[in-house]
Amino acid sequence: MPQLIFNQHQIPKNQLRYGLRASAAVGCGWIATYNALALMGYCAEPQDLIRFYEHQLPLIHGTFGTSFWGPAACLRQWGFPVRVVLHREQFDEAAKNAPVCILFYRWHDRHRLGAHFVALQHTEQGFVGYNTYRSSVGPDCYGASLESFLRRKKYFGAVLITVQDLPGAKKQGSTGKKEQP
Repeated sequence: MPQLIFNQHQIPKNQLRYGLRASAAVGCGWIATYNALALMGYCAEPQDLIRFYEHQLPLIHGTFGTSFWGPAACLRQWGFPVRVVLHREQFDEAAKNAPVCILFYRWHDRHRLGAHFVALQHTEQGFVGYNTYRSSVGPDCYGASLESFLRRKKYFGAVLITVQDLPGAKKQGSTGKKEQP
């Protein structure tokens, strides 16, 4: 399996620019897509994903991050069956029935408002996410329920994208190279 990115803030600021900014600041969308593909055994080149997302308007070529529909559009274009789930009460069941998902959510603290993408999957231990926190060094355990995790963290405006890896999925460019086990 390709190496996962557990913490975008560890990417050097002069590497993997996303728009006018560093991926360490605004790259969570392409990183969630990269991690989702890696979890399914695909080798994706970060530059290919960045190039795709930089051409998505209206977010000025990635400078302000990725639109919430961006990963679904990217993965659909590459032939992966995706489903966008908007109702939090449906997240757990939908995520349990997909090999990998991408979760978008908004957060706030006293002085800031932001948004974040993470790749996640359901395991025997519950839901596990990748690139969740500034302090992440490996997979992060979300517990038995995504809905409970979002409520506990007071995250809002969440959208879940389920990704299936079905036989015959169109594979394109470097993203289509499946690693041998």
